[in-house]
Amino acid sequence: MKTRYLTPQNIKKMQADFPPPRRKLNLMRSALFILDMQDFFLDVDSHAYIPSAQDILPKLKKLRETYANFGLPLVWTRHLNTDSDAANMSRWWRDIITAEHPLSRISSEFDTSYGKIIEKTQYDAFYKTNLEEYLQKRDVEQIVISGVMTHLCCETTARSAFVRGFEVFFLIDGTAAYNEDYHRATLRNLGYGFANLLLCDEILSLKHQTSAS
Repeated sequence: MKTRYLTPQNIKKMQADFPPPRRKLNLMRSALFILDMQDFFLDVDSHAYIPSAQDILPKLKKLRETYANFGLPLVWTRHLNTDSDAANMSRWWRDIITAEHPLSRISSEFDTSYGKIIEKTQYDAFYKTNLEEYLQKRDVEQIVISGVMTHLCCETTARSAFVRGFEVFFLIDGTAAYNEDYHRATLRNLGYGFANLLLCDEILSLKHQTSAS
């Protein structure tokens, strides 16, 4: 069941229901991930449409601007498959996003001229990509995860980043799933053992503190 659940009231409740961050975000040592914000998930006519993805779009655009203004690492992912690399993706979903698919591009709502675009074939953005090497070269210590879907690519990438030694910050109102149950399940698991849960505005407020210093 798909619902548009990221209302201001629900966001406040989710923040109150889950543990506060264990660590503070150091904006200047972080990288922002914007995962799979493709038309495949954002187009209302797509069978994979995520209703709440529309609600995170404006916030992610502001975060993109912040990271670009400070010259900080920004990673866009674009999920693409072929018959040869889909593996369980095609067996599970019986559908893959190919490069030729008309909805495979990152939404034109975003300016992707800044940042690194990584094409991935599995839920995990680190799997068979040069993402870890890119982050190490930029001396990244912390990762902020946003995008879709909360309970699939976002959660898997968060766990993968954690086991690689990065401190993970996961956005309560900057990720979206098909419904609130999936979203909350991820927040409950990640907040317990993998990630610091934040709101987008908490990061945007750091922009002003960093500029002032």
